[in-house]
Amino acid sequence: QVQLVESGGGLVQAGGSLRVSCSASGRTFSRYAMGWFRQAPGKEREFVAAISWSGSKTYYKESVKGRFTISRDNAKNTVYLQMNSLNPEDTAVYYCAAKFTPLDVVLGSSDYDYWGQGTQVTVSS
Repeated sequence: QVQLVESGGGLVQAGGSLRVSCSASGRTFSRYAMGWFRQAPGKEREFVAAISWSGSKTYYKESVKGRFTISRDNAKNTVYLQMNSLNPEDTAVYYCAAKFTPLDVVLGSSDYDYWGQGTQVTVSS
């Protein structure tokens, strides 16, 4: 069982940066592949970025490549999403997700087993 808590959301101007974090409970965090998703008002939830449990493999939604960076610190049971060059289209609730994987793989938009409650990111124009 893993519990996920996101933090770090807020209001930022277009072109600005923000880092959201996801803290996980549990002693086996280092064996969980992690992902970030987002859901804008009136839209379906969409995949944003994913990382393998070692951190050596990452995968991104095309529109955030070069602007967003996913990373993790297994000693702190935390995964991060650094977001740069933000634009109003990035406004959404951002969720982290986790799935136990026996191999060090990145899951992309695959089904995850655990989800956080989300953190709001608002980008003003």
